[in-house]
Amino acid sequence: MLDGAVRRSDQRVKGELYVRGLLTDGQRKSMQPMAERLGVDHQGLQQFITSSTWDHRMVRANVARWAVEAVDPAAYVIDDSGFPKDGTASPCVARQYSGTLGKTGNCQIGVSVHLATDTASVAPNWRLFCPASWDDTTITDPQHAAEVRRKRERAGIGDDIRHREKWRLALDMLDEMTDEWGLPKLPVTADSGYGDCTLFRLGLAERGMAYVVQVDPTATAHPGDATPATPIYTGRGRPPRPAYPNPPATLKALALAAGRRRVRPVTWRHGSRPTPT
Repeated sequence: MLDGAVRRSDQRVKGELYVRGLLTDGQRKSMQPMAERLGVDHQGLQQFITSSTWDHRMVRANVARWAVEAVDPAAYVIDDSGFPKDGTASPCVARQYSGTLGKTGNCQIGVSVHLATDTASVAPNWRLFCPASWDDTTITDPQHAAEVRRKRERAGIGDDIRHREKWRLALDMLDEMTDEWGLPKLPVTADSGYGDCTLFRLGLAERGMAYVVQVDPTATAHPGDATPATPIYTGRGRPPRPAYPNPPATLKALALAAGRRRVRPVTWRHGSRPTPT
């Protein structure tokens, strides 16, 4: 997986040790506990991650291409995970909702694209979500913006990392995987955190990617056969624009109106978490 991305032999040794540390038993996956379990100096692992020059994107591309051959994925699964943090210095940590925590908490959020089947899953592409509170270009108060810039510098965040919605990060990663890495355009699945976003669904359609996404039943839409119509211009004011003649209905109402014969049940496999009773 490190071929072409890590050229120096000492870097490859440290990289293999780091991956081994992540895969070994032990709850804490920070540098020092992993180094103690491996019996090596933690500073070497720390240097490999923080200051060593290697192309992590190439490693991800290698993992993705291997997964396509080994796993034969059926779909791309979009998801995000929260990483609880005690302090405020870690890059992009903030008080935000985390599905992992099941509540709002102090954490980082990672958006991921998984290559998945019914029995296997590999997450070759990740993005760290940058909240608006970590983007000085979104802050109007000069003093506050300067404080955020200093915080970004201490955390080693480059100028190219800015606040970007999670669904946009997901589309960016899909583009990278299909256009740059040469992966196939598989169907996309996601929960309502992404499915409720109309622009996300339209983005998938524009890319020619089929999708099955969860949506809130109270979300509204027009029937598939609805057609915008342009009202007759009376000659006064601005000419009218095309619009739907009827208001949108909830997705639940549209599904019920379609009838049983038009509805297809979709069975999801049970997750690892027990269902509360």
